[in-house]
Amino acid sequence: MTLVAPTLQAFFTDRLIGQRQASPRTIAAYRDTIRLLLAYIHRHTAKPPAQLDWEDLNATVISGFLHHLETIRGNSIRTRNTRLTAIRSLFSYAALRHPEHAQLIAHVLAIPPKRFDKRVIDFLTAHEVDALLAAPDPARWEGRRDRVMMMLAVQTGLRVSELTGLNRADITLGIGAHVRCEGKGRKQRAVPLSQPLQALLHDWMAEHADRPNGPLFHTRTGRRLSRDAIALRISTHARTAGQHCPSLASKKIHPHTLRHSCAMSLLQAGVDTTVIALWLGHAGIRSTDAYVHADINMKEKALALTTPATSPPGRYRPPDKILSFLESL
Repeated sequence: MTLVAPTLQAFFTDRLIGQRQASPRTIAAYRDTIRLLLAYIHRHTAKPPAQLDWEDLNATVISGFLHHLETIRGNSIRTRNTRLTAIRSLFSYAALRHPEHAQLIAHVLAIPPKRFDKRVIDFLTAHEVDALLAAPDPARWEGRRDRVMMMLAVQTGLRVSELTGLNRADITLGIGAHVRCEGKGRKQRAVPLSQPLQALLHDWMAEHADRPNGPLFHTRTGRRLSRDAIALRISTHARTAGQHCPSLASKKIHPHTLRHSCAMSLLQAGVDTTVIALWLGHAGIRSTDAYVHADINMKEKALALTTPATSPPGRYRPPDKILSFLESL
């Protein structure tokens, strides 16, 4: 093996797991990035990953890989930048172990992230949420699971990774009902549950009382639902709901749309943005400002509160010669 392989292994075992104590989601994201990079290099050089040297990972190759992500794999600029962050983290670690490759590493670290347009976030209205929650078939096992899952996402604003990680033990019903989860940066939080959602969760958990320590949302074989599975279920029900709610047909609904809808419902109800940031597990209230920008109704109310200018247009003319003299001084 060349010097790349042991450094790569040490990056995950020593730096991410041992020193930084990165979360499993962070490790998985970095792993997928390096796996894609090594596969890209193997296709272009025919070198197995275990035989790569640092010259095979120069700035030209890394830039080509990032271009490949956008043009061939169809990744967004945001995803491209996320992949670049993982690569730069690896090369920052390598800089400490391989000073002889300082110039090559510096060139890679100098690759800048791309700027991108920040679009107004998409969210569902109360009518659209009702239509989406009514789409699953309650006579089917999957339908009952999906309705509970989507209602929990809409009312709590959990990320899809937080939904997939929920266990039955994370749900507390009765007095002080809430759901516990661990979000980004290992931040733990508890979000309260409404009475209708409590009733659905009670029935769902009672239906599967034989799995007291298992995942809250699972497949028929008991495996934990994946991110892709949840996204597929939501998009499927969105198409069904679009037959009765035309406004849904023009929207591309994904799991994060339900999180946005939760934030918008809290904002429109008059909840302070600081509370919304804590509710959603944001690092700060700046992340919550995007919902204020997206709510056109709040902007229209602000416009209505402003006093329209009633003064006629034109230039000021002194009504008296003395006043005119003083004005000219």
